[in-house]
Amino acid sequence: MHMTIAGAVHHGMKEMEVWMQTFAPNSGTPIHRHECEEVFITLKGHGTLYLSRSRELDAPGEPEEFQIYPNATFTIPVDSVHQVRNTNQGEDLQVVVTISRPPMKSFIYKEWSTPHAEAVYEPREWDKEDKLSSASQQCKEPEAEDDVMADIAKLLGRSIEDIVVSDEIR
Repeated sequence: MHMTIAGAVHHGMKEMEVWMQTFAPNSGTPIHRHECEEVFITLKGHGTLYLSRSRELDAPGEPEEFQIYPNATFTIPVDSVHQVRNTNQGEDLQVVVTISRPPMKSFIYKEWSTPHAEAVYEPREWDKEDKLSSASQQCKEPEAEDDVMADIAKLLGRSIEDIVVSDEIR
């Protein structure tokens, strides 16, 4: 499940976008790459990040594997082929994701041996301007900044008073 907390298409963000993604057991992203950086913060659950850093080969090749666990932070460099999977049988994997240069344009690989030239561009459902997907629970444009903070507090299961953000950061 995907939810855009603050994004380009529906919130007018220019330089970054913030999402919350929840992956059920045995699910995850497709193998993909994009021309933006990503920062993931794990809220709950466990999983595996598969990452191929090599763009010098014709195809991504065998990826490195990194364990994902609560409170872990990991980054994905520009154009790095990667996949995030919930490899835990018992609980959802939930992450907050920040991307640069929205909206993200993803190129999907059938498998790790798929040549880079054969990766297929696939627009993300939540980046389409013509509809708000109820399936992805796309946020509507907030009326005020405090509404965004209230939404984040609700998502994290906390009160807005528990979330401290300085005016310099806002």
